[in-house]
Amino acid sequence: MTDLPHDQVRTLLAVVDEGTFDAAAAALHVTPSAVSQRIKTLEQRTGRVLLTRTKPVRATESGQVVVRFARQLAALAQDAGAELGLEGSGTPARVPIAVNADSLATWFLPALNRVPQDPPVSFELRREDEGHTPALLRDGRVMAAVTSSAEPVAGCTARPLGLARYLPVASPEFAGRHLSGGPLADLLPQAPVIVFDRRDELQDRFVRSLTGGDSGAGPMRHYVPTSEGFRDAVSAGLGWGLVPEPQASPLLRAGRLVDLAPDRRVDVPLHWQQWKLDVPALARVTEAVLAAAAEALHRPGGDAAPSGRAGQQPPQL
Repeated sequence: MTDLPHDQVRTLLAVVDEGTFDAAAAALHVTPSAVSQRIKTLEQRTGRVLLTRTKPVRATESGQVVVRFARQLAALAQDAGAELGLEGSGTPARVPIAVNADSLATWFLPALNRVPQDPPVSFELRREDEGHTPALLRDGRVMAAVTSSAEPVAGCTARPLGLARYLPVASPEFAGRHLSGGPLADLLPQAPVIVFDRRDELQDRFVRSLTGGDSGAGPMRHYVPTSEGFRDAVSAGLGWGLVPEPQASPLLRAGRLVDLAPDRRVDVPLHWQQWKLDVPALARVTEAVLAAAAEALHRPGGDAAPSGRAGQQPPQL
């Protein structure tokens, strides 16, 4: 990688981050033709196609290797400039992170608030299901991720964060209308349900664990792809759903939700994966995230506090 011109490498990263050649040109303060020429020269130098010319532009498998190198190079250059006291080194170090919606809505932002800001650190958060965040690590779009995978992505380390706990809840009116007059295992599979998106299998898995059958939640589904919207849809009585404990608890105390199965909780393991890279800014973020998770998430085999939405890793029921 040392024989790759840094201006071309940085240009590739700008195109991937900004999504188009024109936007990258504006960010780099050069012309779009200059961006195009740098990418073409870099592809000729490597002998590989590095970008797919789609909208947004995406890195190919070979391009992902260069993107990871470019992001590491940018982080190391910023840290070196700060240590040397060079002019312009006060520019915040940028740490791109992938995080699932429920963690983002509950414990993750307070974690970032703990990160020391001397020298300054800026965050670029990408919201993605925790079962899919490893892909963002692999292609170099983020330096760290909250993920359900304990298996480290190549070039990364993985550490357990704790268990995100979910409660099966519904509004009192909904429970009275749809879930009374019979066993929950018989009624819940037929009741309207709130689902985060089409990749969210948490409600289906809960129903299968309850009934012991192969069928999941009912066919009447409302898709609500935000953590706060999901909670509000359940509270409004559109359907039942598994809501993160920190979001559900205040509504349970206020009588706006009822716990459908007090003896059943869904715990989803979360992990922190990050690049194996000696970058002080990333180290400070990791320290803050691990500390906050230790306070906010449940421990395997024990208790602690609450957390956010998950989906693809088999939950512990």
